[in-house]
Amino acid sequence: MKSQLVSVFDLSPPEKLQLVEDLWDDLAANQLEIPMHEWQKEELNRRKANLMKNPGTGLSWEQVKYNIKNRYGC
Repeated sequence: MKSQLVSVFDLSPPEKLQLVEDLWDDLAANQLEIPMHEWQKEELNRRKANLMKNPGTGLSWEQVKYNIKNRYGC
């Protein structure tokens, strides 16, 4: 029996979305293996330092979700 290769570009939109979700879940499960550029580390450190100096400037997760729902009607 001969197997036929299928390109990801041949998948339906729901199948592509499922593939992306599966890939994202796999990456999230192996976070320590994901390389990070030095500029990304510097930016994260800068943002953390800013938040520590100005704790009132951050938003709670509830506020972030509320803002997204209001902006995009989700």
